[in-house]
Amino acid sequence: MWTTKSLVFMIFMLFLSAGMFAQGKKHVTGTVYDNTGNVLPGASIIETGTRNATTTDFDGKFVLDVAVGGSIEVSFIGSTTQKVQITEATKANIDVRLQNDGYQLAEVQVVSVGYGTQKKSDLTGAISSLKADDLVKGSISSTEQVLQGKVAGLSIIRPSGDPSAGSTIRLRGGTSLTASNSPLIVVDGIAGVDINVVQPSDIKSVDVLKDASATAIYGSRGANGVIIITTKSGTKGVSVVYSGLSSIGYVTDNLDLLSANQWRGYVRSTGNKDAIDYGGNTNWQKAIEQTAISQSHTLSINSGKADSGFRTSLSYLNNEGVIKTTGLERLSGNVSAYQYLGDNKDVKFDMGLFANVDKWHPLDYRVFERTYNLNPTIPVYDSNGKFSSVAGNIYENPVEILTNRTVDNERHRLLGYFKTEVKFLNDFTAVGNISYEHNAVKGSTYKPSYAVMEGITEDGYAQKTYAEYANAQGELYVNYNKVIDKHTIGALAGYSYLENIYEGFGAQRSGFVTDAFSYNNLGAGYNYRLGDVYSYKGKSNLVSFYARANYSYDSKYLFTATVRRDGSSRFGENNKWGTFPSASAAWKISNEEFMSSTKGWLDNLKVRVGYGVTGNQDGIGEYKSLSILGVGNDSYYDPATGTWSLAYSPKQNPNPDLKWESTKQLNIGIDFSLFNRITGSFEYYSKNTDDLLYTYEVPQPPYLVGTMLANVGEMSNKGVELTLNADIIKGDKFSWNANLTLGHNVQKIEKLSNPTYKTDVIYSGSLHGLAGMSGQYSQIIAEGYPVGTFWGFRNAGLDATGKIQYYNAAGTVVPESALVDADKTDLGNIQPKLTMGIGMNFTYGNFDLGISGYGMFGQKALNATNMMLNDPNRLPTFNVPDNFLNTGITSAPKYSDYWIEDASFFRLQTLSVGYTMPLKIKSSKLRVYLMGENLFVITGYKGVDPEIGLNAQDGINQTGAMDTTGLAAPGIDRYNNYPRPTTISVGLNFTFNN
Repeated sequence: MWTTKSLVFMIFMLFLSAGMFAQGKKHVTGTVYDNTGNVLPGASIIETGTRNATTTDFDGKFVLDVAVGGSIEVSFIGSTTQKVQITEATKANIDVRLQNDGYQLAEVQVVSVGYGTQKKSDLTGAISSLKADDLVKGSISSTEQVLQGKVAGLSIIRPSGDPSAGSTIRLRGGTSLTASNSPLIVVDGIAGVDINVVQPSDIKSVDVLKDASATAIYGSRGANGVIIITTKSGTKGVSVVYSGLSSIGYVTDNLDLLSANQWRGYVRSTGNKDAIDYGGNTNWQKAIEQTAISQSHTLSINSGKADSGFRTSLSYLNNEGVIKTTGLERLSGNVSAYQYLGDNKDVKFDMGLFANVDKWHPLDYRVFERTYNLNPTIPVYDSNGKFSSVAGNIYENPVEILTNRTVDNERHRLLGYFKTEVKFLNDFTAVGNISYEHNAVKGSTYKPSYAVMEGITEDGYAQKTYAEYANAQGELYVNYNKVIDKHTIGALAGYSYLENIYEGFGAQRSGFVTDAFSYNNLGAGYNYRLGDVYSYKGKSNLVSFYARANYSYDSKYLFTATVRRDGSSRFGENNKWGTFPSASAAWKISNEEFMSSTKGWLDNLKVRVGYGVTGNQDGIGEYKSLSILGVGNDSYYDPATGTWSLAYSPKQNPNPDLKWESTKQLNIGIDFSLFNRITGSFEYYSKNTDDLLYTYEVPQPPYLVGTMLANVGEMSNKGVELTLNADIIKGDKFSWNANLTLGHNVQKIEKLSNPTYKTDVIYSGSLHGLAGMSGQYSQIIAEGYPVGTFWGFRNAGLDATGKIQYYNAAGTVVPESALVDADKTDLGNIQPKLTMGIGMNFTYGNFDLGISGYGMFGQKALNATNMMLNDPNRLPTFNVPDNFLNTGITSAPKYSDYWIEDASFFRLQTLSVGYTMPLKIKSSKLRVYLMGENLFVITGYKGVDPEIGLNAQDGINQTGAMDTTGLAAPGIDRYNNYPRPTTISVGLNFTFNN
């Protein structure tokens, strides 16, 4: 029977239990960030062991009532799950920072594969992917530099410290003798554009397609690989980002030549009475150098909603060179926007516009030879304050060369595109894309009548040049994607049309009665010569049909097949169309049931194999398959007009069989992930290029011209690559990540001749212009050897009199006079045996530290600069290296392996330390950092810099311009030593989010 006390007790217990339940729940709010401090919208928060859950909003915030004593689990795709205990002491507002999960990121990362995307875990081809944070930072004046050392098998070689100079790009070795060896550049789906139309700050991701199974979708332009750049575009929310960098650059490495006092000591010790002491004390290398003050600024604004948005950015770069009068100034901007239509957003419009203007002053590279030649007792200025001038060949004052002439170049780049995507019938997406690229370069030069080299001799010299090209492209393709139970099916079919038009003109004139006009009035020059005016124009078209099919079963067995058919106006009449197929497959072994026992340590194991055929049409050029007439050297008398006229004659034989170079490639790869810490891939590839283009000598008759461009040769490249990424420490406060890329490639010329077109050997590596070496070559291209093989005499050291001795073909030591051509042999080659990139990133709280470096090992280089300077005949008129006086050399230079060096090196690319300050305005932040670039180089090479280019653009011709004559000077250090500066920078990044 209930009593009053019992009833009161029961009521009390009910209130007590209600109070206990009320105290048992805690109202928790918080914000979820990634490991870099950015908020994570869409992160999942669930109370452990319950269905009580929520997700973060656009600002990364969440609200959840959680039982006291329980816990919440915070997770996000690509990040490790973090558990947070909820106690009475837990703050009502908490911050959760998730760390990247290397394996999960690899599984969900979306990769551009050409005309579409795929999850990285579903790839069957060899593709390396980089995000914006992975790219090289610092004083970047040419966009390809952001990839240096970041992709296994991709070599970015920058042979000069000149801010206006570009880089040599090679992916898995070169595939051509005369055509381009650079990968195809694709920007936001637009193929074949100038990589510098995009600035590093605008890059969202880069995907490098390495093997033919991935690049065959680009057909006759994919033989050298494909680099796909995706730029940042409008996203949801409002943000403003500013990045600024100020730098000081200085030269740390010069050739060690005799100082004025050392030169005088030599003269005294030898008693040379013919030596002239001009009374000065000049380091001519330093006389043309300066401390470079550089800066860059970028401001970007993003505003986006669910159905529309835009992003715009403006950048300014002023990169001053460490050689006086050189540098690069660039103003660039871009705008992109998107717009969805329809309730289900079935229609999307995208547009993008990129534009930049470069201004620079090209360097006359002949100044370097003069700095090595001039007597160090010659002052820069004479007693009257004018530039010193001493008579003599290649003895001009280099400071005068830089100062007393005006050279202004300007380049305009423009890329615009408009894209439409339409989803229909649930599984289909149609994409239409039109684009236009325009690139124009204007050059202006004036050498006044008082300037040495061409100015005085020409009584003033002026030149104006203009060149431009335009690419107009249109593409239409349809994608199909369908998931049926365990089957995933994808298909693509498309059509592409490309029109390229290029044209240019130039004019020069000499003989000016006044220098007041500079290059602005060519008509004022009185000296008229044949060839003073020229112009040209050309056009080509490329029509393509392409298709791709993807299939996977149960996320274990993956298959891809592609085919492209290209028709080009460049091809000969008998080869107007080419077909480029590929196929690849992958097996995700780690998803098999029998691998379940490895889940604790083996997160992912996938084997891939692919084979395909790609082409290279860049070596053909326009109209190369046709018979062409041109102005000859003869003239004829026209009786009708009573005048003499220039005669036209055949300049090119027709070749109806002319076609693209064809590369067949096999690729076998393994992707793996271990202990949820280490991810990597290993690749083996074999590339065989057929139908190499080269200009062969042909008999006259039956041919009207003595040479013809034909497809004859064969070349092979075989190699292996390794990519590793390790999260060594993944803590809430401290993290340590490291990455490593290694690449090994072996190249060989397999064939150069056939019954119609024959050549035993092609001589390259021209030494023409070096003293005593007119008409000589340092390299050969021959069957059984790689491109850039040095060919010459083996040295046997110095004899007792200081003369260099040599080995003959029998291995006997002989003097120079006993050598014959048959004694020449293989002296090594310019191809590196190993390329490497390494990087490490550390974070501790809000501090970060980044280190990156790269290296090349096993390549040879001809130190032609050293060969010319170590000449006993130079003293006392010319300068020599310090150590020459100790070498004992008494013979004039002769090309041999005495001057060929191992050019292996490792360069510390960047070292940066930064601090990020979170701001109270949502997820806004401010980062300040200090960065050093090119801090040291480990090498045994004796020249200024061991990073020597692999193509002809790195050679210098006799007018001081960069040499573009094909195989002129690969791997040769020849007076073109623009120093690579060491740079110290202070930077600031500010991000405002609203």
